[in-house]
Amino acid sequence: MSRPLMPKATAVWLIENTTLAFPQIAEFCGLHHLEVQGIADGEVATGIVGHDPIASGILTADEIAACEADKTRKLRMIKADIPQPIARAKGPRYTPVAKRQDRPNAIAWLLRYHPELTGGQVAKLVGTTKSTIDSIRERTHWNISNVKLEDPVSLGMCTQTELDGAVTKAKRRKLNKEARDAKVAAERQAEAEAEAQAAAQAAAATPAEPPPATDPGAAPSAG
Repeated sequence: MSRPLMPKATAVWLIENTTLAFPQIAEFCGLHHLEVQGIADGEVATGIVGHDPIASGILTADEIAACEADKTRKLRMIKADIPQPIARAKGPRYTPVAKRQDRPNAIAWLLRYHPELTGGQVAKLVGTTKSTIDSIRERTHWNISNVKLEDPVSLGMCTQTELDGAVTKAKRRKLNKEARDAKVAAERQAEAEAEAQAAAQAAAATPAEPPPATDPGAAPSAG
């Protein structure tokens, strides 16, 4: 699905000029709904000027009005020939020196809005190390008091396509793990029930021992 070239700026405009639901804006702009909530609360995208999607020809006023009337409807872009970012060549990501000071902010944003990402995925997206990620997560980073949430896409550390791909992969991995865990639990439960049933059948099949025989000719004791 095509996304606006300036997703944050488009989201800012839609929040300020429409009554669309946050999930509708998030879906159209390719953002997390909590991130859209953060934009509305002034915690995210501070200082970004709104970009009018009607003027840029990717949405119509009628489409927005229809989605305002039906909160379950998704916004449909009318211009799908937007050039897509060129895929980055494989290899370690290089972060420009000027951007490295923003790296902790990007890590904090990813940990907040995409906790399903592994440390390796976060490291690959923003070009950092596991120790730095752990220090941000555990709030032991030397500059943690000045760390703020900033989208790595808006910082230019990764593309929206790369972020979306990592999130999709992480969600798929989580679902697969849950399915495997459920299968193992079901197998263990079945084994336990089979063992209990076998034990019950074995107990039922074992004949009861007869009482000890007595000697009818034995004389009673004199006492």
